[in-house]
Amino acid sequence: MSWTKQGWLLICAAATMPAQSRGLANEPVPQLDAARYAGHWHEIAHLPMYFQRQCVDHVTADYTVRADGTFGVRNVCRTRNDVADSAEGVARPVKGRPGALQVRFAPAWLAWLPLVWADYWVIELDPDYRWAVVGSPSRKYLWILSRTPRMDRALYDELREHATMRGYAVDKLIVTGTVN
Repeated sequence: MSWTKQGWLLICAAATMPAQSRGLANEPVPQLDAARYAGHWHEIAHLPMYFQRQCVDHVTADYTVRADGTFGVRNVCRTRNDVADSAEGVARPVKGRPGALQVRFAPAWLAWLPLVWADYWVIELDPDYRWAVVGSPSRKYLWILSRTPRMDRALYDELREHATMRGYAVDKLIVTGTVN
């Protein structure tokens, strides 16, 4: 089989296209059952971010559904000094987008400021709520979460590939859970 110059140009063009244009949309899931999403999650991996710079492993998030429809959020991790570090916040749903939340860890008296709220999109979710992938519209933030501290290597690789197809820089993922 011989390749023409145009054939090679097409292959090169496809290989250099932005990831988001050749794969999956970076959108929140269309359905999210708050009661099923609530509970204890283990972080398997995340993209580097300022607020998690001190975390080395044992990263967890607990979500509780509140009467007003928001989530209480409690994040905990183990630091380099073998100390548990925690942060408490709230997540509110985005009207008309069930998989899109906004989260804040700033004090309640600052809640009126738009800058204290960050987008938290559930972009992929197991039908049985055993794992979730959370991202942001900017693709700057990404978390792979599981109900257990361990994730099967094949599943992790699949979720990582899906994140690549959505345009996330998965080569920078920091693994904080166990992948085997």
